Parts: sequence; structure tokens; C-alpha cells
Amino acid sequence: MTLAMPEGIDPATLLEVAERVALESGRLIVDERPRDLGVVETKSSATDVVTVMDQRSQDHLLARLGELRPEDGFAGEERGGRAGDSGITWVVDPIDGTVNYLYGVPAYAVSVAAVLGDPSSPGGWRPVAGAVVNPVTGERYTASLGGGAHRAIGEGEARRLQVGGPELGLALCGTGFGYDAGRRRWQGDVVARLLPRVRDIRRFGSAALDLCRVAEGSLDVYYERGLNPWDVAAGWIVATEAGAVVTDLDGGSPSDAMTIAGGPRVHEELRAALVEILAGVEPESDR
Repeated sequence: MTLAMPEGIDPATLLEVAERVALESGRLIVDERPRDLGVVETKSSATDVVTVMDQRSQDHLLARLGELRPEDGFAGEERGGRAGDSGITWVVDPIDGTVNYLYGVPAYAVSVAAVLGDPSSPGGWRPVAGAVVNPVTGERYTASLGGGAHRAIGEGEARRLQVGGPELGLALCGTGFGYDAGRRRWQGDVVARLLPRVRDIRRFGSAALDLCRVAEGSLDVYYERGLNPWDVAAGWIVATEAGAVVTDLDGGSPSDAMTIAGGPRVHEELRAALVEILAGVEPESDR
């Protein structure tokens, strides 16, 4: 599906907005984190949690983007959104890696992306600018369409990112697991069959950061089933602007069914391996 940039809108300008509000929400979730932070509600299962700070971060992003880009739409993981008429929708994850945040594990991020198309329509949208900010480490990953991908720490100078990637057998592979027990069993079967084919497996707990790790080379390749638009939007543009290929199992746009990211060679090797592995794994719905 071909999606054109609306006239008069510059991806670099959208990136400035994305980075600005992501940094603001990053400071919010660190500086105002309650000492007694706990789960306020659950979603798909008892382990799929929401904290009060997830909602506060999203409320901040909704308000600030409404001030800076009032004509744009907004879609996030938590409650609150709006339609727009500019052709741009902001897709945000106010805390990507909520369980890490809950436990104090410093591997979570605020993810903010400007996208074209309808993010609720599989294959009908794509990001054009995005920022992923880890407020604990100070890392920020940014990218805009045609502008490349960059990583900076704190106030340090941004470094342009470019993927490499060895062959699959020497690749460090990232993945993640869902919250439903049946899905995790299925994912466990898949990863057990993949493990002998790669250097090793890592599971960090934030899809946005995993995609950025592929862009910077601290992961060679990454795959996961069950991701939503807010999980992948900003990381997708960071990875692709660094030269990675990001697709589903069939080579189309990343989707809930599968997201695969890596340099061109290792991406194709992983995609082919997963097709072969999945042919021998019982379908998830049958577990």
C-alpha cells in the first residue's frame, strides 16, 4: 500500500515533536513514580498490567501533542485518543515494558511515532518519524523518513545507526513473550526449536527497545508474535532507517501475527527458519 506524505508536512519536523514529548513523558514516569507503585488494572490476563503512570504518561502525551499538533490524530495503548484531519496520527506507547517499570528493571521506554494511514488497519499504515526514549539510561533513538536513524545518550552527540548482521548461526536474536499462558507455551515451543540455529537468545521485555537494538547492532535480529501498532511504530522507523528489514512472516508489513527485524541477509534467514519451524509446531489455537 502506497501512502504519500501530506503536502506541507516535513518528517524532520514531526521527529522534533516526537523527541520532545517522549523526553517529557520519560522525565514524568521517572521523577513522579510513586514509591508504592502497584498494578491498578489488568488487560488480557492477570500478568498484563497497567500502572497509574502508564495512564499519566499517555494523558501527558495526548495533551502535549494536542497543543503542538492539534490537527493530528492520536492512538495509544491506554485510554484516550482522538481523530484528526491532517493525514498524520500519533501512535504512542506511554511505557513500553510496563512489567520492567513495575519491578524497577531499567529496560523500558516511551515510544512516540507519527504515522500515515490507519494504525488499526493491518498493512494500511507506516511510520514516518519516531522517538524511543529510555529515561533511566538516558538513551534516545530517533528516526525520520529519509533522515536516517540516530542514537544519543543524555546530552551527548547523536550517532548515526547502520545495521550489519552476521549469518543466522552467529546472530544474537531477541524475542518476547505474550501474557496469555497458551501463547507463551506456543512461543516457548518456537524458541526452543530456534535456539540451536542462532548464537543465543535475549529477552529484554520492551519491543520498542528491541527494534532499536537491532538498529544499533546490540541485537542482530529480532522476532515476536502478538505486537500492536504502539509496540512497533517508533522502533520500526528507527530500524528501517538504519537499514534493517522489518516485516511479517510473509514479507509484508509487521503485524500481530509476527514481526521480524534484522539486516537484509539475517532477516531473510530468520524468516525462512521461522516458516520451517512453524510448520512443525502445533497452532496456537490448538494448545
